[in-house]
Amino acid sequence: MTAANSVGQDALAGVKVLDLSNFLAAPMSAMFLADFGADVIKVERPGSGDEVRYWGENKDGVGLYYKVLNRGKRAITLDLRTPFGQEAVKRLVADMDIVVENYRSGTLEKWGLGYEALKEINPGLIMMRVTGFGQTGPYRERPGFGTLAEAYAGYAQISGYPDQPPLLPGFGLADSSTGLMAAFLAMVALRHKERTGQGQYVDLAIYETLLTLIGPHVINYDQLGLIQERSGSRLPFTAPRNTFQTRDGKWLAIAGSAQSTFVRICQVLEIPELVDDPRFADNRQRLKHVKELDEALQRAVSRFDLDDLLARSADLQSTMAPVNNVAQIMADPQIQARENIATLQDDELGAPLRMQNVVGKLSASPGRIRTPGPALGQHNREILIDRLGYTEAQLQQAGITLAD
Repeated sequence: MTAANSVGQDALAGVKVLDLSNFLAAPMSAMFLADFGADVIKVERPGSGDEVRYWGENKDGVGLYYKVLNRGKRAITLDLRTPFGQEAVKRLVADMDIVVENYRSGTLEKWGLGYEALKEINPGLIMMRVTGFGQTGPYRERPGFGTLAEAYAGYAQISGYPDQPPLLPGFGLADSSTGLMAAFLAMVALRHKERTGQGQYVDLAIYETLLTLIGPHVINYDQLGLIQERSGSRLPFTAPRNTFQTRDGKWLAIAGSAQSTFVRICQVLEIPELVDDPRFADNRQRLKHVKELDEALQRAVSRFDLDDLLARSADLQSTMAPVNNVAQIMADPQIQARENIATLQDDELGAPLRMQNVVGKLSASPGRIRTPGPALGQHNREILIDRLGYTEAQLQQAGITLAD
């Protein structure tokens, strides 16, 4: 799938979103809305823009991850600390369905742009408010980022090995999961507006989604007093589940949550005796003897090359997968067949670029990536002059250039 897709009308066509946010979680939520047709206008600070433009790798000075997180959006520059920026936001809000923001609690109120002020302009407005710890509670004024949330919500405590320090994830897990939840909650609020005509604000803390996704440890502690500890790649509720090294030095993931899958794993590895071993008779027994089970599986895996094991696993419908790096992902025939990587032309870089495609395939209204993330202030003329009626002189006086 490329940027164009004419199967059906965009599901969110006509939905207007003002993205006042920066960094990762909140902009990602607006990215998901744009993927399905919402008209998203992103507001950035003049001169510098969203700090994610300077995160990670760049090409010719252009931040690459920005291109993904802000795809399908139009970009303007406004300084929300100034009367001009505040007035322009209020003009835009009058015609918006959703505002996305992730400033520290109380910041927008200080600028006269809080929910109570904006709903006076647009009573049907939905405001998505993403902060580290939420708008309420004793921590509401603390700064918060995804890394802090990954520790605070309990993820780091259970990630890694018992004799080593806790591990943080190798990507923005809390931010990304928050982005997904924020997009979902925006749709819930939009559905409420469709039924009642009422807007509302959504108060989402970055740690909250991860706290829910993290698994059964809350109910296990509540009912059994158990505190989940680090156990490497193992899970506390199913076995086998681990990574194993093949004869040719590559890595394989094996998971056998059902008894039938465990039997097929043993068939692939030519170790049928494990099925009849009372230590591994069912999932609960395997969990009790997981160290011995993993050792037996590693001995068996080490007799095979990775490609051989994957072919055998496919023939027997077993549950094994390669531990892919990104080069392997890009070359994988399943990834290619599912069009999980999109190719788009980027005017700022003057070249095609590839990124992860829209998630999921809707039969009647599939998503599509319209454009990569825009250049800073790319749409200043289109939005601020042609739409809102400001003059070039007014923009210049406010410190805003047409190509910021």
